[in-house]
Amino acid sequence: MAEQPPDAATYWNTRFSGDAYAYGTQPNDFLAEMAARLPAQARVLSLAEGEGRNAVHLASLGHDVTAVDASNVGLDKAKKLAAARGVTVHTVVSDLADFTIAPSTWDAGILIFCHLPPALRRATHQALARGLKPGGLILLEAYTPAQLTFRTGGPPVRELLYTAEELREDFAGLELPVLREITRDVREGRLHTGTAAVVQLVARKPA
Repeated sequence: MAEQPPDAATYWNTRFSGDAYAYGTQPNDFLAEMAARLPAQARVLSLAEGEGRNAVHLASLGHDVTAVDASNVGLDKAKKLAAARGVTVHTVVSDLADFTIAPSTWDAGILIFCHLPPALRRATHQALARGLKPGGLILLEAYTPAQLTFRTGGPPVRELLYTAEELREDFAGLELPVLREITRDVREGRLHTGTAAVVQLVARKPA
């Protein structure tokens, strides 16, 4: 869950410092709801994974999960959470601007509250789409510009917030069985808490 400020690693290492998990240890509700769509023992890439709650959940379902984040502190906590739950999560410390996604490699890509500047957003989303195997899925939830009125989490600037139409353009060429903007209650640790405006997406690469 990265807003990618100029020094992303320092920003997120500070946010993830301490024993408490900033966004809790339970998976995102949308991810938990949609995880049943993944094939068994999927190879999953989770970008801007933070402290590991979503990656650990997917690993607990039997998937082979690689978590990428700019914060080594967050990923260290992800490994601790995985160990506590009796699962393994592979971790890669990298800013998304520097991370290469190999084409046709992954069964699924996960983007949960991964808020990026527009150019990096488009590049990352398009690289992730190319990185899917045929039939592969992307699961995404992010805040929309309407979140600025709620202020219950997420970046406080418009350019880091996503609309359904922007995502439709980013993932052109993929099937979109789910693409919706909704208002829902988000309760994820101390930093995401309350009524929120979100966009949710499931994208599928044609088989």
